[in-house]
This record gives sequence, structure tokens and C-alpha cells, in this order.
Amino acid sequence: MSKNAKTRLNNLALRRTGFKRSSPLEMGMDSLNEASWAPPEESYQRRTTQENTKYSLGAMQEVGPKYTQVSLAEANRVQGQLQTGFDAINISVAFKIQGSVAANLHIKGSSDVDMLLLDDRFYTYDITGSKAQSGGYDSPYIKGATESLQEIRTEAIKILRSKYLTVTVNDGPKAIGLSGGSLRRDIDVVPSHWHDTAEYQQRHQDYYRGVYILDNDKPDRLLNMPFLHIQRIDEKDQLASGSLRKSIRLCKNVKEDFNDEGGNIQLSSYDIAATMWHSNLHILKYSVYQELAILGETARHLQFLQKNQPYAQTLVVPDGTRKIFDRPEKLESLATLSHEITDLAIEVAIEQGGGGGWDEVERALRNSWV
Repeated sequence: MSKNAKTRLNNLALRRTGFKRSSPLEMGMDSLNEASWAPPEESYQRRTTQENTKYSLGAMQEVGPKYTQVSLAEANRVQGQLQTGFDAINISVAFKIQGSVAANLHIKGSSDVDMLLLDDRFYTYDITGSKAQSGGYDSPYIKGATESLQEIRTEAIKILRSKYLTVTVNDGPKAIGLSGGSLRRDIDVVPSHWHDTAEYQQRHQDYYRGVYILDNDKPDRLLNMPFLHIQRIDEKDQLASGSLRKSIRLCKNVKEDFNDEGGNIQLSSYDIAATMWHSNLHILKYSVYQELAILGETARHLQFLQKNQPYAQTLVVPDGTRKIFDRPEKLESLATLSHEITDLAIEVAIEQGGGGGWDEVERALRNSWV
């Protein structure tokens, strides 16, 4: 990475503070004086002057809360307009944030927000669940679920276009995308409804509740388990003393920079989180005070999966709904991401006085205090 460390460091600072947006207003800044428009210094930038080390440390950290607060505030603005609009036509709806912002895995100060628009007039349920088997569901909804989601989707587009005259409202197959105009963040509104899984009926934990989202191109519904995914990530991150999220953010930033440079890592944020969810929690846990060891474990884990692809293909996402590497191009992207993270680890180890074989690289990363 050394040949482009300065560029990546600069892009990281811009990304983390939202300065890749087109104006200070979009970032929630009070001042519109673009002459003084520069990314504020963050604590990771003061920990070392070594470029690759600085990049690695910064790429692990969570986005500053003031930027995340702007993202959530903009989502709340959109929610308020939708709520008012649906109240006016007597359709009951609810809202829930999902995705990287909800999981605290976002890497951009100007992160967009995924917001579920839930048709609150009905929900579906697994007929094999304990509550269903005992006759606990007795209020059937007459209209079809797909038809209902199409209805709230159509109404949501009408409401948003009438309320946000300068905002681009993109009519996508799964999400209604809002961008530009008065919005300081992009917002994706996803028409959906609740689904009571068998596990939810038995355990009564909200994160076991699924959502069906509308794929309007088909049209059909797709079952997602976004809150179980977040719960599983959170459980292992707690066991790893916060190091799992750092590893995931590191991979996401490296992917972002590699793709910005013309590369093509075809792993989603969801795939990357799922991949690192299977890493060695013991090593990650004891890396909390020596953060460069997180880079070492991330590189080691990706190397192992890349060299043992039949095993990698058995790994499932945290919510158990599918395999992580379910397409050949994902295995190719795994190899590319592994190569990029390994190169970074070697460069950092050299900066820390190590190098040589991989054992020496890992030792240098484990024993470095920055």
C-alpha cells in the first residue's frame, strides 16, 4: 500500500468527516465558508506519523457521533413527513432503521441511512411456530401482502415528491432513494412488513422478528433478518471487547479505497461483516489495547479463507439465512481483499520495525504500542 498511502490517508479523512459531500451544508456544518473547509483532525492522526500505521488505526475507528447524529436526524425528518402523509390517508405505518448505521459499522461521516417503512396494518407469521400452532393468531388481513406493500410504496413516493420538491426521489426496485436538495444525507426508504418467525414466537426477542421487503420489479417479497444480524454482530463484538467492529470497518475502508482506485471487490458491507464474524474472537479480544494486532488477525483470517475456499463456502451469514460466498465472484473478491489487507499488514509491520516472514509480521503487529 505504501505507493498510495498518502492518497488513502487523505481519502480516509475526507470519508470519515463527510467531506466527500458536495457542500458543508450537506454535512450539517454551521459555516458555509468554503475557504476554511478542511477535515478536522481526529485523535488517530496524532498517534503516529507513520502513514500506513496511521491509516490502519483510522480505518478501524467508529465515525464521530456528530456525523452519525446528522444522518439519524435526516432520517427522522423523512420519517416525520411520511408519518404525516400516511396519517392523512388513514394508513397505519411504522419505521425502523437498519443497515450499517444501525449496526455502528458505517465508515462515512455522510453515511446514507436505510429506513424500513413498515405497513403496520398487518404482519405475517410462520405457521410452524408455537404461537401459530396454539391458535394465537386470529385476526387475518384480507388484502394480499404484496399488493399492500405496492400500495404503501406508491403512496410513499407521492408523499415524498410533494414534500421534498428539490430532492431527487429515485423509484428503485427495493428502496425509494432520496438524495440532494435540502437533505444532508441520502435516505433509502424500504417498503416492508413484519414477519413473526418461529424463533420469535418461542423466544419473544424482537431481534428474531423478520421483515419482508418488496421487490417491485418481480413483484415479490423477500424475507430479511436485519435485526438478528445486528444482534449477532453485537454479541461477538462484546466478546471481542469492541475489536470485531474495528476489523469490519478496516476491511470496508480498504475495499472502498481499492475500488476508488479502479479495483473491483464485490463484497457488500453485509458480506464483509459476516466474513469477519467468523474470525478468532480470542485474538481480537486481546487486541483491544494493541490495535495493530487487529490488522494481523484480520489478515490471517482472510488468508486462511482464501487458501481454504471449500471451507469458506460453508460459512453462513450471522442470521443463518444464506452462505456468505454464494457466488464465484465473491471468492475472487475474497482473494483480492485478502491480498490488500496482507499488503497493508506487511507495510505496517515494517514501520513498526518488523517484517520478513508472516510470523515476523504478526509478531511485530502484536507487540506494537501506538
